[in-house]
Amino acid sequence: MSDTNKRNLVYFENPSMRGLYECMEEWQQAAGQRLLSISIQHDRDNFCCIALTNPTEVVITSPDGHNHANVSRFGMLAVDPG
Repeated sequence: MSDTNKRNLVYFENPSMRGLYECMEEWQQAAGQRLLSISIQHDRDNFCCIALTNPTEVVITSPDGHNHANVSRFGMLAVDPG
């Protein structure tokens, strides 16, 4: 599993809401990733955001969790029985 998929938390802070938005927008452009969910709170004089990024890898399993499907970016599907 790649390092980009092991960590999906991102933290942003800025004194203004507009500045926070701009920081997050710049990060998305630079990282080439989307944010899955965000939580924005006040922390003293700053607006702070903890965000979850979209995972780069998704594991599809059977209902019992024993069979895994590997999906590549080329649309090919292979089943891994264990």
